[in-house]
Amino acid sequence: MSIRPNPGERPALVGSESSNSDTSSHHSDHNTSSSSSSPVVSPRRTSPQHRHAVRVHSNMSSPQKRGSVTVTSGGTHSEESSSLNSKLGRESAGSHSGSPPSAKSVGSSSTTTTSDPHHLQRHHYHPQQQHQQQNLSSVLAGAAKLNLRDSTLSPSALTSPAVSSSTPCSSSASVPHQPSARSPSDRPLPQDEPTLCPGTWSLVCPGEVKQESARDVTYLCPYTGPKKGVLTVTNYRLHFCSTEPEFGLSVPLGVVSRIEKVGGATTSRGENSYGIEIFCKDVRNLRFAHKQENHSRRLITEKLQLFAFPSSNELPFFAFKYQEQFPENGWSVYEPIAELKRQGLPTESWRISRINEKYEVCETYPAVWAVPAAMTDTKLKTVAAFRSRGRLPVLSWLHPESQASITRCAQPLVGVAAKRSKDDEDYVQQIMDANAQSHKIYIMDARPNVNAMANKAKGGGCESEENYKNAEVQFLDIANIHVMRESLRKLQEVCYPTIDNAHWLSNIENTRWLEHVRCVLSGAARITDKIENHKTSVIVHCSDGWDRTSQLTSLSMLMLDGYYRTIKGLVVLIEKEWLSFGHKFAQRVGHGDDRHQDSDRSPTFVQFIDCVWQVMRQFPHAFQYTQDLLLLILDHLYSCLFGTFLYNSEHERVDADVKTRTVSLWSLVLSHMQDYQNPLYNPATHHHVILPLTSIRHIRLWDTYYCRWNPAMRNQEAVHQRYRELQHLKEQLDQRVAELRSNLAARHHPQPPSGPAPPAPTTPTAV
Repeated sequence: MSIRPNPGERPALVGSESSNSDTSSHHSDHNTSSSSSSPVVSPRRTSPQHRHAVRVHSNMSSPQKRGSVTVTSGGTHSEESSSLNSKLGRESAGSHSGSPPSAKSVGSSSTTTTSDPHHLQRHHYHPQQQHQQQNLSSVLAGAAKLNLRDSTLSPSALTSPAVSSSTPCSSSASVPHQPSARSPSDRPLPQDEPTLCPGTWSLVCPGEVKQESARDVTYLCPYTGPKKGVLTVTNYRLHFCSTEPEFGLSVPLGVVSRIEKVGGATTSRGENSYGIEIFCKDVRNLRFAHKQENHSRRLITEKLQLFAFPSSNELPFFAFKYQEQFPENGWSVYEPIAELKRQGLPTESWRISRINEKYEVCETYPAVWAVPAAMTDTKLKTVAAFRSRGRLPVLSWLHPESQASITRCAQPLVGVAAKRSKDDEDYVQQIMDANAQSHKIYIMDARPNVNAMANKAKGGGCESEENYKNAEVQFLDIANIHVMRESLRKLQEVCYPTIDNAHWLSNIENTRWLEHVRCVLSGAARITDKIENHKTSVIVHCSDGWDRTSQLTSLSMLMLDGYYRTIKGLVVLIEKEWLSFGHKFAQRVGHGDDRHQDSDRSPTFVQFIDCVWQVMRQFPHAFQYTQDLLLLILDHLYSCLFGTFLYNSEHERVDADVKTRTVSLWSLVLSHMQDYQNPLYNPATHHHVILPLTSIRHIRLWDTYYCRWNPAMRNQEAVHQRYRELQHLKEQLDQRVAELRSNLAARHHPQPPSGPAPPAPTTPTAV
């Protein structure tokens, strides 16, 4: 049911309803409440006083009403029926069996054509439905693909030690049943080109070199049983190829977390008890059995250790060897000055500063900042000295109407002595004064209060409301990187290799992963509410300002600004809030590092992408992209095929010259944007502010990512194919609408004839 707010009433912050005890503590400062279970969409008008709340039903509870939207704003009511979706479903069901094969992806990892008996037992289908009977064989064949669309590596394709090719490459793992990312390798294969497996679409990467191969190796698949074939290691990937039955597995070496030998020469007894086990960063493990008499395990392990961990072995990343050409240049999509100008900067209150152009003030910050206009460069350096790692408050986003701002920083260096900095206090005051509509500012500390107090012993701490006038400090209770790492480890044990159906919900709850996701989303929603509804500026920080701070600022910007809900906007958001502001990707992911027990590793960015998916699920019409783009990003977070996520900061990437020596992931994305477009996207939501429901009952496990290696957890129908059909039909309908409007305009305003006027009739002359 749509809810029309009273005139002048602020839309309630989602998750603050009185029935949600798990989130009431996060929203105790609000007097508004919501009786609806729908997320809030607030359209931004030119005049703030005429802004009303719009509630959109997010189709979470009524599958029969999928695609139905009811919007109420200022007394105007309209309803869009679901007849289009019904028509699309009928047409898609009729044409699905005859659809062409899906395009292969640069973000794919493996393929298999074997049937999986576990899948037949676990999936529920209705024999009485005609179309499902017809497509059952294709469904089972598609769902049995164990790891991905990337084809297999045949030793015959890599017979020479070095392979020189200008052909595209397949890389890391994406969703098995949704191969949406199209690679330029979707073309007929010349017979003389080296391929990953004869007769397949996947080709050897430019610069990929075979290092070692072993025959009579058995891949111990936890779902379809052992498969004997050839295991090949290149300088980019591990590849297993089996012909009986036909099966392929391709894993970028950047995904490998650690390698362990199983069994010994004298201790191994029984079949398949001697081999290696590979633990991966993308929630899976791989185990291969070797024959002792072949002496192949030692050679394979040595090559894996060498090329899976190039940093530990003083080798370059494979990204520096991969030089694929794409139509679009992903390195140019984000330009800091252009993005600041898009937000309306500079203004009377904000200026653009290049004080950090040589990364001398703060080596983990970008070269270009937006800071209060009244602050001189000298004072900026003083403020930086009082903040952890020199990370002083810098503008992330500016409201186009109220001028309320989101600024990010690190904790102040208060310490147990309760130190103060007059310049830092004045700086916060200048940020508040830049917003003329409010005489208050909120400081959102992402940490639990007890953690912030404990940091005082290390010289850190938090702001004192007594010293920072008109400032209110709120703690968001988001756990640190160590808690998140342990939570994801527990989640992996639940999701891979087998799933305990009888205790599924309790096992997921015990990992506390969904609770951590809820906390992050709830904190971002609070920031969004302060900016949009209270028109107050917000300063966000955690300890060092590069983990939880990046999560909160980017998610709140995603909710506030529809630009970041487009494909290019998401790219700009990641480049800006994560890459340029110094999220430590190299340490958090462990690129090329064999120290798998390093305490600096944490799934901070994975959790952010999970949160984006949670918001997308509640607002399916507000995002231009689908989850395929999110999956591709996570796959190449680990692959080391592109230079986008390498190193810890913008400064390090500039020193390594990644923009000229490597290819950007965004080159692939922007060159094939149609593969990630959401057919349900409504451009009218571009100017809407969205507030998702953040109570725990609305948070779901992203099983498309965490459980994708289990064939029993996959969809029977390829969702990406349905999306493409929807997108194609949408384009046809849009074209038809344009033609009808043109015809209608021609009828109302007929054009005068373009030819010469006919001669005037002559009258006969009387005699």
